[in-house]
Amino acid sequence: MSELESTVLSQNPSKAAQVALSVFFNIMDEWKVKNQDKVILLGKPSSTTFYNWKKGQVSSLSVDTMERISYIMGIYKALGVLFPTREQADAWIKKPSSDFNGESALSYMLKGSLLNLSDVRRYLDAQRG
Repeated sequence: MSELESTVLSQNPSKAAQVALSVFFNIMDEWKVKNQDKVILLGKPSSTTFYNWKKGQVSSLSVDTMERISYIMGIYKALGVLFPTREQADAWIKKPSSDFNGESALSYMLKGSLLNLSDVRRYLDAQRG
């Protein structure tokens, strides 16, 4: 995270959290990801916390959750660059890939580790050149 991003987040963590979660949930809707999988991608918050976040009720997010959302946003952006249509980009996330041992990128990310999100992001960045 850049110094500028850290400064912005520290000045208004509630607004930063609301915006980050709004973007996250919009991407998840486009990818048609189930709620139980959204929970995993967010780092397994409690059920109450997750549903409060869905309603926009958040005062701040942990660094881990912000990193996870940042990776998701980067993956979404990279797919938009790599594919000619948003439909193709959104479909790719669920297609099996030999680069992820025959799993889809989404299945690979759902193993729950921040490293899995990072791996998908790095893979897509490498494809972009």
